[in-house]
Amino acid sequence: MEKRVKKTVITDSSSMAAHEDGLPSREQALELLLTYNRASFHISHAHTVECAMRWFAERLGYGDEADFWALVGLLHDLDFELYPQEHCVKQQELMRGAGLSERLIRACASHGYQLTVDIAPEHEMEKVLYAVDELTGLIGAVALMRPSRSVQDIEVKSVRKKYKNARFAAGCSRPVIERGAKMLGWDLDYLIEQTILALRACEATCDNCCETTRDT
Repeated sequence: MEKRVKKTVITDSSSMAAHEDGLPSREQALELLLTYNRASFHISHAHTVECAMRWFAERLGYGDEADFWALVGLLHDLDFELYPQEHCVKQQELMRGAGLSERLIRACASHGYQLTVDIAPEHEMEKVLYAVDELTGLIGAVALMRPSRSVQDIEVKSVRKKYKNARFAAGCSRPVIERGAKMLGWDLDYLIEQTILALRACEATCDNCCETTRDT
């Protein structure tokens, strides 16, 4: 659902390369995530996007930044469960309160561009997050419809068929996915293909992360 854009104080994208302090360990990031999220769906989504972002970092030549890309994926929806009406706005406050870097805060908030914030994705990592966030949910919904309940046997045509049905996984915004593809300069089929490959590669890891989190 399209939402009214709120003005924010983060406008300088140069912080993407300027501040290395304030980056939590994965364990600290997970602890912060679980402070504000308890629903299994939200936690599973965080792990899925975390794993997908790490895959894309390696795929696109940012292997030395893979941990950062993964942190962004893990924390990108930090505020959504408790503060859905302030999504990508409230999380900036929460993350600053936790002493996290402006670089990380900006990256996470940018996926709310033209929905709740005016922070445009500029770094390639931000554009990937914007494009794949909603798409991972849609692909996951397609997987659950299959006998295998897995992404391992999903093809682009299967996703495209469901994609055209606006009532299927209606919460996964097609306009956002398409804007993300355009930002990256990719056609939609290529974005879907690459995201399927990412989810295939990390399916076992994501499942293990979710199991481990449930046990905590």
